[in-house]
Amino acid sequence: MRRFPCLLAALLAAFPPIAATAAPPPRPRTILAAVPIGRMDLPWWRRRFAAKQAELRRHPPNLVFYGDSITQDWERDGPQPWARFQPIWRHYYAGRHAANLGFIGDTTASLIWRIEHGEASGIAPKVAVVLIGANDMGAPHWGAADTVAGIETVIRLLRARLPRTKILLLAVLPSQRSAWITRTTAAINARLAVAYGAGRVDGVTYLDPTALFLRHGRLDTALFLDPHLRPPAPPLHPTAQAQARMAAAMEPVIARLLGDRPRPPP
Repeated sequence: MRRFPCLLAALLAAFPPIAATAAPPPRPRTILAAVPIGRMDLPWWRRRFAAKQAELRRHPPNLVFYGDSITQDWERDGPQPWARFQPIWRHYYAGRHAANLGFIGDTTASLIWRIEHGEASGIAPKVAVVLIGANDMGAPHWGAADTVAGIETVIRLLRARLPRTKILLLAVLPSQRSAWITRTTAAINARLAVAYGAGRVDGVTYLDPTALFLRHGRLDTALFLDPHLRPPAPPLHPTAQAQARMAAAMEPVIARLLGDRPRPPP
C-alpha cells in the first residue's frame, strides 16, 4: 500500500496529461448579398442579359446605368403619362451613348453576377451610375449590413474592371412597403454616406435623392406609379415625372463627370 503513491506518480510521469484542444473558430457567415447569384433560370432574364451583352458590343457606351426595375423603367413609354419615361431618357441620355442595364427584380447579388459575366468587360464608359439594393429588402429580406456589403462589392468590382470609369452611386430610394424596410433603407443610406460621401473613395461620387420624394418630411406617394397598377402595389417605383426630378438632380453631377454641359430640364 505504501508503494501505491509512488507507482501512481511514475505512471503520471510516463503519460503526461493531454493538452486540451481549442474549439475551432466559428466559420464566417456567408453574406449572400455580396456573392454572385445569377437568374439565368428565368427565360426573360436570360434573353435580356444576352440582348444587353450584344448591345454593349455593338454600341460601346459612354454612360452606363446599372440597376434593377427602377433603372429598367427608363425603357417604358406609356401610354399613361406616369409611364412615359423614354422622352426623359432621350432628353438627358440618348445623345451621350448611354446603356440601360436595369433588370427587374435584381438584387445586389444578381448585379454582381452580371458584372462578373460580361457587363463590365470590353467597355470603357466615362461614367457608371449605380442604383441597387431595393430588392435586397424584399423576398431575400437582407438587412442593412448585408445590403451595404453587396453594394460595396458592386463598387469594388466596377472599380477593378473599369478603372478609368467614374462612378455615381445613388442612395437606395425611399418606398412605402413596410416599417422595417423604411428603417433599413435609412440605415443603408447612412452607412453609404459614411463610406462614400464627401469623396472618400477616389472616383466615386455619392448622391442621395431621398428628399426629392418627400413632402413635409413624409413620403409623397403621388410620386410613385405602383398605386396606379391593377391591382395596386405599395409605392416603390417613381413615376416618370418623379424620375425626371431625379434626372434633373443628377444632371449637374453627370455632366461634370462626363466633362460636358448640363442639359436643362425639358
